Amino acid sequence: MGGPFWARKDEHAWSIPKGELEPGDDAFAAALREFEEEIGSPVPAEDFVPLGQVRAGKLLTVWAARGDLDADAARSTTFSMEWPPRSGRVQEFPEIDRALWAPLEQARRLLVKGQLPFLDRLRDHLAAHP
Repeated sequence: MGGPFWARKDEHAWSIPKGELEPGDDAFAAALREFEEEIGSPVPAEDFVPLGQVRAGKLLTVWAARGDLDADAARSTTFSMEWPPRSGRVQEFPEIDRALWAPLEQARRLLVKGQLPFLDRLRDHLAAHP
């Protein structure tokens, strides 16, 4: 994740690209939109596997897909926040600071704990559909 709270953190500090549903949004269309906003390119896939929902702060609905993405080329949108706190100074930060392809066990160490059930579901799907 991007921003000063996550700077120099790695273990359990990564997140699946996500965002807020806007009124009337279809969850899948919103997922595609949020991926593009946070990664800086459209989802490079056409066949998607629903991984269901998990409440991890927000209610997350996630899909997985095989695709070819240059993680080093990821460029996200930015957000503004007062930093340092109570300084009156507003700064811009990227929503994500980097993207990474990781083997499942490494991803388990990196992903925020609330999103780990999605890795289990992906693992189970891949075992059933090699």
